[in-house]
Amino acid sequence: MTVRASVLRIFRQEDLNFLLTNRIPRQLLTRFMGWFSKIEQPLVRDLSIAAWRLFADLHLEEAKKERFASLHDCFIRELKDGARPVCDYPGVLTSPCDAIVGASGKLDRIQLLQAKGFPYTLYDLLGDAALVNAYRDGTYATLRITSSMYHRFHAPHDSSVEQVTYFSGDTWNVNPIALKRVEKLFCKNERAMIRTRLAAGGHEVLLVPVAAVLVASIRLHFMDALLHLRYRGPNVVPCDTRFAKGEEMGWFQHGSTILVFAPAGFRLHERVREGAVIRAGEPLMRLP
Repeated sequence: MTVRASVLRIFRQEDLNFLLTNRIPRQLLTRFMGWFSKIEQPLVRDLSIAAWRLFADLHLEEAKKERFASLHDCFIRELKDGARPVCDYPGVLTSPCDAIVGASGKLDRIQLLQAKGFPYTLYDLLGDAALVNAYRDGTYATLRITSSMYHRFHAPHDSSVEQVTYFSGDTWNVNPIALKRVEKLFCKNERAMIRTRLAAGGHEVLLVPVAAVLVASIRLHFMDALLHLRYRGPNVVPCDTRFAKGEEMGWFQHGSTILVFAPAGFRLHERVREGAVIRAGEPLMRLP
């Protein structure tokens, strides 16, 4: 058995995984990782990326760069032009990111799942009664971005961003092991609520990037501020920025989860199944 296989076998033991990624000083470790990952010393960079490969299937063939300045530079890498073709059919909402599909489907009024047996409500997540009502009985998708995946996210349709609401919070791991153990996890973690208005039909679609341990910072191209654990700026930021379908909106500093919400009438694309891998630009939902 290889060293990598041995490490992964140990790390996949659920109790140990949960202990190592959650029963730690999460916010302190996340801030340290944010500093450490930006060190532009070749030996530190190379050893860090080598260690990363021990824990993840890291493939860099699609990256636009062949060399990276730091571990952070590798985390937020861009891809070669054309690496993520965008489905241009106007009746389809595309995935904003590369991800593994988690709990998804139709909301039960305002209730949904983070994992089997672990429900939460839109109000727990969004805290806005009027907004919650707009998505009652709608459709949702949980998109988990693993550490080795491409970490940038894109507009799922021709749309405009009208408002961003930032919630400072915790940094629980968002892997399946934690989702089965920590109730209302997404509602506890740091997150941003991005309200978009589709050019097609004027439908509103909500994107909620959720940060996690080691990754508590979200960069949005249309905001000057980096949203992270120490950000204490305005919680609600009005916006008026337009995006073409597939255009890059921002990135996570490492990898995490994006929740996508659409109002009643939308439905998941037939290829979208829990556990399936989806790429940015591939069909996610069908418009009414």
